[in-house]
Amino acid sequence: MAKSIKEAAKIPDSRPVLLRQSLTALQAELQRHGFQGYRAKQIFHWLYKQAVPSVAAMTNLPAALRNWLDAFYRFGGVQIAERRDSADGSVKLILALADGARIESVLMREEDRRTLCISSQVGCPLGCLFCMTGQGGFVRNCTADEIVGQYLAARQLLGPGAPPITHIVFMGMGEPLLNCEAVFEAIRRLTDPQAAGLSPRRITVSTAGVAAGIRKLGEAKLNVKLAVSLNASTEDQRGRLMPYARRDRLESVLEACRQFPMPRQHRITFEYVLFDGVNDSPADARRVGQMLRGIRCKINLIPFNPVEGVLPFRRPPQERIEAFQQILIGMNYTASIRYSKGADVGAACGQLAAHAGAQLLYDTRAKG
Repeated sequence: MAKSIKEAAKIPDSRPVLLRQSLTALQAELQRHGFQGYRAKQIFHWLYKQAVPSVAAMTNLPAALRNWLDAFYRFGGVQIAERRDSADGSVKLILALADGARIESVLMREEDRRTLCISSQVGCPLGCLFCMTGQGGFVRNCTADEIVGQYLAARQLLGPGAPPITHIVFMGMGEPLLNCEAVFEAIRRLTDPQAAGLSPRRITVSTAGVAAGIRKLGEAKLNVKLAVSLNASTEDQRGRLMPYARRDRLESVLEACRQFPMPRQHRITFEYVLFDGVNDSPADARRVGQMLRGIRCKINLIPFNPVEGVLPFRRPPQERIEAFQQILIGMNYTASIRYSKGADVGAACGQLAAHAGAQLLYDTRAKG
């Protein structure tokens, strides 16, 4: 008896994923099946330069090759399930994965800059008290094709002839340095001149402070930038705000930062979310300045983005935010106040997954 559609949907697709193939691996597979190796470069051009959503759109490939690609590979990537447009020009994308999971990415426009904030996990295991993603729990790591697929989906959204995406930040859902293998593979594809061809210096990996992951990122020699979410001026304060951070003491995280390899002209970015009456005092500012001594860095101060009735924090008054900044500037740091984009559509820093909670993370939890 034929299986029902619902039963068939539960059968995993064991085909290799096209968007996970390196150029050399794809060339070898083509030749093994009687196709010319040079076709791999054409396929890569369609995948990454043209950002086509399917093999059928690769019009300069012979029909026999397109049929074989469809039969042999699963395309991979993500599908745009919903978009939410902010008044400030940002676009929040809710993206469907093959197993029914949901992730989000945010495209931000600013003059000649197009920045894409992408997710590395479905949900997040860190449980930071001020972040909506962590409130929904953790489902699984994203695969490399799902990470790259967010870039390709944004390219498709922008359309042909639109200004290109200039920067990528791993600041969406999840902790990228708890998913190093897939994140590093995705970065290699994004920076490969034969693939997406982005400059590694326009890619930033942001971590909540996974010391071992910071060391792995340096050892991988990907030449991307590093950002660290600090958010506290003492060990106790950090452990209360970011429970997972208790596993990596500040001393260990800061030492990994000191050893992180980077060109002389580059600096690590420390991100510090300011909460009213929690971590925003003059004493906090001075402690932050003291703990970062000896690290080539800049500091981004991010006023907390509230989620009404959900998160138990408030944004500090503007004068306290600016006083915090001035103390750091007085200690010879570059300290900027960064106001997140997309707050009106739940796309600001800490708000991803705010509209639908855990149900957004895995659309099939309530099914069968």
